[in-house]
Amino acid sequence: MNIAVVGLSHKTAPVEVREKLSIQEAKMEGVIAQLCSYPHIEEVAILSTCNRLEIYIVATETEQGIRELSQFLSENSQIPLDQLRQHLFILLHQDAVMHLMRVAAGLDSLVLGEGQILAQVKNTHKIGQQHKGIGRLLNRLFKQAITAGKRVRTETSIGTGAVSISSAAVELAQLKVQSLAPYRFTIIGAGKMSRLLVQHLLAKGAVNISILNRSTRRSEELANQFANAQLQLHLLSDMMRVIGTSDIVFTSTSATEPLLNRSQLEAILEPSRSLMLFDISVPRNVAADVNDLDNVQAFNVDDLKAVVAQNQESRRQMAMEAEALLEEEVEAFEVWWRSLETVSTISCLRDKVETIREQELEKALSRLGAEFADKHQEVIEALTRGIVNKILHDPMVQLRAQQDIETRRRAMQSLQMLFNLDKGEQFS
Repeated sequence: MNIAVVGLSHKTAPVEVREKLSIQEAKMEGVIAQLCSYPHIEEVAILSTCNRLEIYIVATETEQGIRELSQFLSENSQIPLDQLRQHLFILLHQDAVMHLMRVAAGLDSLVLGEGQILAQVKNTHKIGQQHKGIGRLLNRLFKQAITAGKRVRTETSIGTGAVSISSAAVELAQLKVQSLAPYRFTIIGAGKMSRLLVQHLLAKGAVNISILNRSTRRSEELANQFANAQLQLHLLSDMMRVIGTSDIVFTSTSATEPLLNRSQLEAILEPSRSLMLFDISVPRNVAADVNDLDNVQAFNVDDLKAVVAQNQESRRQMAMEAEALLEEEVEAFEVWWRSLETVSTISCLRDKVETIREQELEKALSRLGAEFADKHQEVIEALTRGIVNKILHDPMVQLRAQQDIETRRRAMQSLQMLFNLDKGEQFS
């Protein structure tokens, strides 16, 4: 049996291709059953996220199993195989094992070290078991990968530090004021960046958040994604009034000219009132002259990029540490896999030699006579068992110790041939 993974990700395929191959959870049972029905596929696990689709299989014949899986992906996505191949990656054996470990640890993610993928790997394992796709090999592999992902998160700091402009803006705001809960926040704009701002603010304890936008429809769509947050929605025409009651303002719009300048803020801010501005827009939404105001602190994209770059470099250093942890988990899986692969050959060899020992012992005892046999049977039996165990010890140790898959299989085949073992019982 061989492990393989066929898939595509944000590294190999654009979103318009990834969305065609995406498999919704409601369809998992049928897809797993279909793949398991193919002649050369024994086990299946499907990891489907917005950034990747990876299907792990245990194949009786690697090449045939990959061909069956690739054909399924083509038919399911309705993309001709000759067009799909350029986006697919195929990893075999140890490469497939290491890849899943890296995925679970967040080292293959768009955002290095992100934590959501580990939960998705856990869910893949759960669904695979639930729908009878995961058997002995993939069960052990996914458990080992989940352990690897947990170790990377607990033994390194790879998941800390903002790695997007939105998260950096919120992180910097928190550094300036410590707790976000007492402060009043306003976000100008209701697009994707604003959604991320809301997400990060809520995660860090903010409770008073207003959204300003040209249209109420976009604001309502944004608010519906955070139904429990009770976001306050306003039109852009109320901008100066809402900012006048805010402590911290984030701007994220597609405007080509500044929305805020010094004179506007001077008109609404008392000298004793301070305001913090985070402009994550390009072109800038906040004019440079606001920095002339003593009670205003303004940060733009360049300020935030420095925070992001620092955190990304830190994560890259942590990723190097994480790779060493993953090597340990891969080796642990390999040791288990090697022992599993040799256990049938060793068992057959033991059974055959034990049968010979018992037959020859019975002959010898019958020749020695009943009185002698009864008196010395235990000693003679212990002697023959000891001889058998000594003879088998070195071959078994050497067989288990072989790390190279092909060398180990050749050794097993030699044992099967030399001792005429029943090949039908072997783990192939």
